[in-house]
Amino acid sequence: MDAQTGRSPAAGVGALAGVGLTLVATLALVPLRDSANRATPALVLVIPVLVAGVLGGRVGALTTAVASALAFNLAFVRPYWTLKINAVDDAVALVIFLAVAAVLGTVVALEAERRRSAEARTAEVEAMHERYEAMVAERDAAAEEATRLEVLEQVDEQRRALMRAVSHDLRTPLSTIRAVASDLRSGTTYDDATRNELLDLVGDEAQRLDRIVANLLSLSRIEAGALHPERQAVALDELVAERVRRLDRLFRQVRVQVELPDDLPLVDADYVLLDQVITNLLENAARHSPPRSTVRFGARQQDDNVVVWVSDEGPGVAQYQAGRIFEPFQRGEGSQSSGVGLAICRAIIEAHGGHIELSSVPEGGARFSFSLPVRRG
Repeated sequence: MDAQTGRSPAAGVGALAGVGLTLVATLALVPLRDSANRATPALVLVIPVLVAGVLGGRVGALTTAVASALAFNLAFVRPYWTLKINAVDDAVALVIFLAVAAVLGTVVALEAERRRSAEARTAEVEAMHERYEAMVAERDAAAEEATRLEVLEQVDEQRRALMRAVSHDLRTPLSTIRAVASDLRSGTTYDDATRNELLDLVGDEAQRLDRIVANLLSLSRIEAGALHPERQAVALDELVAERVRRLDRLFRQVRVQVELPDDLPLVDADYVLLDQVITNLLENAARHSPPRSTVRFGARQQDDNVVVWVSDEGPGVAQYQAGRIFEPFQRGEGSQSSGVGLAICRAIIEAHGGHIELSSVPEGGARFSFSLPVRRG
């Protein structure tokens, strides 16, 4: 899908296929229109919309929906072969047909896009695993016997840590999504508020899965030495506001306080990578904060850098853990995370020429701070 326009590369193909099927279906049904119920051509003309949605995404589906509505009006609503509509019932039927066709086509298109996206993510995870196995094989071949045993032991520990992280972090949201889907499919009757709450829960868990996969893929890029920031001017206030809005359900039991001065300069950073750092730090703070506490996000200019910090009022991090909290697969006491988020934050900030550190808050909790260069020119 084109990130700039939201259109599928196959939108034109899908639209052409949908319009073509609409024409064929119309010509096939015209001889039968006086003997068949008008619902029959309406149902048949929805099929090209669904086909266009699968092949061409939302643009193809909506284009075909309009074409099907025109065909339905011209060929099956009196007077035939004219856009004129004499009866109110006919006008209502045409509007309902267009709405139903557009909604069904959009739903099918979105589901097809989700499926393609899931297949792409699966392929990336498989490629990451293949690179990981290749790295292990190269280490085995290059090391001497004594060193080889030590390397194998370390690799095996990382493998177990990775599998623990993947099995726990992926299984939890997947179990929730599966349970809600099974419950809804079983036909259980819910009021609108409960149904919306369940659908929001599915959306939250799907976003959580997306963040986990993004972290794992970033970890693969870091290990492969392929993390190269594409720098641009980034407005921290806009980025943070958007990120807090998207994570609003994560902050249902805590308050987020953003402290940014009005004259804060733009920073020179990769927008996507910086967004990942802020997301990881905010999510980490939210998950370790007690109910009704405050998560604080702030920044200030210091010479040619902008210092950014995220603090919480949670249990904090023990002194003996502070030195290794940024290592891959290292978790704080009582943490249920995968142990890769903070490691990714450190790698991204250091790739920008900055530094990230952990400090304790006097009132209790933890404070993560990092620096980024000010954008010049």
